[in-house]
Amino acid sequence: MATYTLPELPYDYAALEPVINPQIIELHHDKHHAAYVKGANDTLEQLEEARDKGAWGAINGLQKNLAFHLSGHILHSIYWHNMTGDGGGEPLAADGVGDLADAITESFGSFAGFKSQLTKAAATTQGSGWGVLAYEPVSGRLIVEQVYDHQGNVGQGSVPVLVFDAWEHAFYLQYKNQKVDFIEAMWRVVNWQDVAKRYAAAKERADVLLLAP
Repeated sequence: MATYTLPELPYDYAALEPVINPQIIELHHDKHHAAYVKGANDTLEQLEEARDKGAWGAINGLQKNLAFHLSGHILHSIYWHNMTGDGGGEPLAADGVGDLADAITESFGSFAGFKSQLTKAAATTQGSGWGVLAYEPVSGRLIVEQVYDHQGNVGQGSVPVLVFDAWEHAFYLQYKNQKVDFIEAMWRVVNWQDVAKRYAAAKERADVLLLAP
């Protein structure tokens, strides 16, 4: 039985227009995300076979493949819920996301400063990757991270709460090679309610995620 399964989209393919067109959503979810799920499951089977045979010649490649496909699956699973056709703007206390808004201001100085940093991080990730807002449990702060090729630069205990997909398959059919335009447009569909729930959950689990002095 497969360990990982492709989650259903929380909306239809056209729900994020005009920011992301239906064709992209369909291909992105049904093909690309599905490929990460299959890749993670296949790699787990290959690792099981390696354990059974005591054959470890391919261990480095298998571990890298597992990180690649599993990160792709997890980040995409967050990504779909981070977006809504009724989203965008700035998180506000009046919308019930005041704790998140306060944390952003405390961690980055202002929402504008945070927005600028995440935009630049997503748009300038080397190769293919993501811009990520994450909760870092040692300091209790929010930080911005870059995930390139589903590998690094991340703090090991950090929990992603908002992710911007900057791989070409996320935007090329609509935005061509204008990655920055796509990242700027993404702010119009951010689901702050979902981000706030993830932030609250990460804070509650901080002592379980990582024990540190």
